[in-house]
Amino acid sequence: MMDEQFAPPEFLIVGRILAPRGIKGEIKAQVVTDFPDRFTPGKLVYLDGQPLEIETCHLYKRHLLVKLATINTRQDAEMLRGRDLCIPRAEIHPLAEDEYYAFQLIGLDIVTTEGKHVGRITDIMSTAGNDIYIVEGEGGEILIPAIEDVVKSIDLEAGKVVIEAIEGLLGAE
Repeated sequence: MMDEQFAPPEFLIVGRILAPRGIKGEIKAQVVTDFPDRFTPGKLVYLDGQPLEIETCHLYKRHLLVKLATINTRQDAEMLRGRDLCIPRAEIHPLAEDEYYAFQLIGLDIVTTEGKHVGRITDIMSTAGNDIYIVEGEGGEILIPAIEDVVKSIDLEAGKVVIEAIEGLLGAE
């Protein structure tokens, strides 16, 4: 069971404000979601828990140019530099079966198919080939590749991930 240290966040980051653009309060934002369609006029994003309506939004190179309601000057936009645009956790897009958001996995216990407790997922590192679960165990940090040969099941309700401890994965045993 997950403890409060690993409680799911109330808000999830979907964008990061990089800089102001122009003089009318528009911002340049980096998208940090697989669902950029949430950046459409009329939708809400949250800044420090406060809702702001997206007035306009369009792609500019590899970023978005966004005009938020109530942000009307370059100075207003400059104050937002480096801040996160969020959505409530309740508004996340549903994923396909056997797909998970990182926040759902953080805090889960890792157990081998033989029932040995390995540790708890504290972070997830994304690589070009696959994700890697960073697990804090009794012997320190362990890196578990999130691949089919290793990860056998994920049970969010039980709070655990069952892995096959292939040779060399858990160090000398």
